[in-house]
Amino acid sequence: MNVSISSPADVEALLADLPGPDVTARDAWAARDPQLTKPAGSLGRLEEISLWLAAWQGRHPPMVTRPRARIFAGNHGVAAQGVSAFPAEVTVQMVANFRRGGAAINQLCHTFGTELDVIALDLDRPTADFTTAPALDASAFAAAFLAGMGAVPADTDLLVLGEMGIGNTTPAAALACALHGGDAADWTGRGTGVEGAALARKTQVVAAGVALHRDHPPLDVLRRLGGRELVAIAGALVAARLRRIPVLLDGYVCTAAAAPLAAARPGALDHCLVAHVSAEPGHRRLAAKLGKEPLLDFGMRLGEGSGAALAVGLVRAAASCHAGMATFAEAGVSDRE
Repeated sequence: MNVSISSPADVEALLADLPGPDVTARDAWAARDPQLTKPAGSLGRLEEISLWLAAWQGRHPPMVTRPRARIFAGNHGVAAQGVSAFPAEVTVQMVANFRRGGAAINQLCHTFGTELDVIALDLDRPTADFTTAPALDASAFAAAFLAGMGAVPADTDLLVLGEMGIGNTTPAAALACALHGGDAADWTGRGTGVEGAALARKTQVVAAGVALHRDHPPLDVLRRLGGRELVAIAGALVAARLRRIPVLLDGYVCTAAAAPLAAARPGALDHCLVAHVSAEPGHRRLAAKLGKEPLLDFGMRLGEGSGAALAVGLVRAAASCHAGMATFAEAGVSDRE
């Protein structure tokens, strides 16, 4: 994809002309669904998913043949303030575990036939501590955004997005708070398991970052409070939208990375579903702010794309039901009077 990005303003310009859903595929879905051997609406959200899939794939019937998961990893300067129960070097160690096939995301991708790639983003160079300076300068922001855009093959027909980065629920909470208001405590959760004084400290860090950076345009807030993996997720989302690839967003961090796009351009996330609601309390609130009802509520808070990878099974089921069910006429079943 031949796109030039050097600053958040360039991304905002890119958002000005986004493709919408495919009307022909959507109409074909709407013509077929009432003929299937079921009462109207009886498959609930599976019907919504198959309609969404057809409209954004631009084909009918929809199908999932080339699902891909992209997990972006980054390190955060703010982690030095003790906002996580784990040290920053765990990011590097977990990336190695992904590449050996030993993590939950590997098992979920294998189960549902999803190709996995893990993109490590300058793990030896943590972002700046956002309580004292912007997390990323313009060039680092652009490099991360373009890395995300470049990670999405054009023939992908369902994209799973996730992340790995010790401390990154802190920038997620800061982004959500800066974009949608409220107190830092409303958006700050336990993350990897901090509690008591450590959780109070994390909340103070979020509040300090928000106070310093909130009065800026949404995509500049992403540069100032996010990390490389969050910016790369935003880049992958834009690349997917430009190619009409439907996207499953993972948990709190992934949704927070997407939120500045929606704030900058209403409708920018129409090609996305929130795959699950994290146990992080801010995630449910953020999904509601974005008008997204998560598909699953399993109490998960692992990150690494795990909830979105699990939801691939739901999307496959939705597509199979719509494409494979017989019509009333084919089955010789009487339709309603």
